[in-house]
Amino acid sequence: MATVIDTFKARPRHPEKQNRPETPLLRKPDWLRVRAPGSAGYNETRDLVRSHGLTTVCEEAACPNIGECWTQKHATMMIMGEICTRACAFCNVITGKPNALDPTEPARVAEAVAKMGLKHVVITSVDRDDLDDGGAAHFAAVVHAIRAAAPGTTIEILTPDFLRKDGAAEAVIDSAPDVFNHNLETVPRLYLKIRPGARYYNSLRLLERVKDRDPRRFTKSGLMVGLGEAKEEVMQVMDDMRSAGVDFLTIGQYLQPTRRHAAVDRFVHPDEFAAYETIARAKGFLMVSASPLTRSSHHAGEDFARLKAAREALEAK
Repeated sequence: MATVIDTFKARPRHPEKQNRPETPLLRKPDWLRVRAPGSAGYNETRDLVRSHGLTTVCEEAACPNIGECWTQKHATMMIMGEICTRACAFCNVITGKPNALDPTEPARVAEAVAKMGLKHVVITSVDRDDLDDGGAAHFAAVVHAIRAAAPGTTIEILTPDFLRKDGAAEAVIDSAPDVFNHNLETVPRLYLKIRPGARYYNSLRLLERVKDRDPRRFTKSGLMVGLGEAKEEVMQVMDDMRSAGVDFLTIGQYLQPTRRHAAVDRFVHPDEFAAYETIARAKGFLMVSASPLTRSSHHAGEDFARLKAAREALEAK
């Protein structure tokens, strides 16, 4: 597990949220309850992550699927440190001034991927608005290091938006990951409240640029629901994604990390997720994963295989 540096022990994890009023934490319905982690496989993955000094979004974002994924030796590596320059209202990652990039990180991540024998790996990162390129060169270095250390592993990246970082997106696209993922997270109306440091159309354009530069590259994006969005707004985002050429859509339930984070408006019933999946497939997405516990990297390896098969089937028609 990543260790928070000592300077943060005397301060709150999210200092920017301390003056916000507390909101009640709604009781989770039965379909959102998961077992506490603790299997032998989970412990083995945890020990490997610790021994390589790695940070995972599984821990930093308090993912509810960590027990299942780590038992199967699936972990999403979070690069460029554990401190983010953004302060999104939904996110549990630490906000503050990040440390300098670690030049040994690409090699350490690649070594861990090789030791775990991963067929598919997901690499994500904090936002690094403090860097001239937003960390794009470091992101690309990690992809190249994995290619060298584990040539049989397919690579999925979940990137920041590289807002106002000229040439950054292109550097990451040209590192040639198998899947380029960037989450839109919510509907445009809620951006100022939920994702104030980002811009909806910049994020949408990022996904479109991947296809412009490399039409064969798979693209992926995700949404959280239960934040107060309307069904019609979700369907409009689906249309925007399809216009940008997005291949794979994930939709999951937003879960409130603390009382000072954005409140859960409601818990969306599994039947509604099933309906969203049906609508999304009708709109032309090659792959859709929609359920209360769906997260961007949940079952990513199996989903990537299905994504490739869906494209092959479409091209064979």
